[in-house]
Amino acid sequence: MSAPRLSVDDWITAGYALLGDEGLGALKIDRLCTRLGVTKGSFYWHFADIAAYRTALIDAWAQQRGEEHQTYRHIAEMAPRERLSKMIATLVTPQHWKLERVMREWARTDDNVARSVEAADRRVVHMVQQAFTDLGFATADAELRARTTFAAGIGFLQIAGARPHPLTAAQRERFLDLMVRP
Repeated sequence: MSAPRLSVDDWITAGYALLGDEGLGALKIDRLCTRLGVTKGSFYWHFADIAAYRTALIDAWAQQRGEEHQTYRHIAEMAPRERLSKMIATLVTPQHWKLERVMREWARTDDNVARSVEAADRRVVHMVQQAFTDLGFATADAELRARTTFAAGIGFLQIAGARPHPLTAAQRERFLDLMVRP
């Protein structure tokens, strides 16, 4: 039986999973190949070296920021409050918060990662700001609420430690109630 034929996206997904599960130090060719059940030849078919692979991870983060960007695109037609609730719930999922923390830590030591994280952050803040604008807030208020909501979400992830759920559903909704008050 031959090994599965992998795409670049398969490698990116595996890298994000490895980063989220074990941190930046685990991001090694051998570990990726073991996780995917393939040989190093498969890795080198897609990437020149680990540096090229890391660049692909960084670029993918900037372009899509993981699965939550897919969710955000699919909720564009929801009512603004419901959209905000869905975005907050997505941000604090266990799958997301581990990777989010690792990427932000990596960004502290790598300018390319920092630029990628900043670009993704701008897009998310813009989407959150649009929801507040759609709720009827003036531009300046919508921007402040969006930045506060985003910063609080990142803060919730940071203070969660090893807990898989930084906020309960009820806590998320109470927070959102505070943020949407006129």
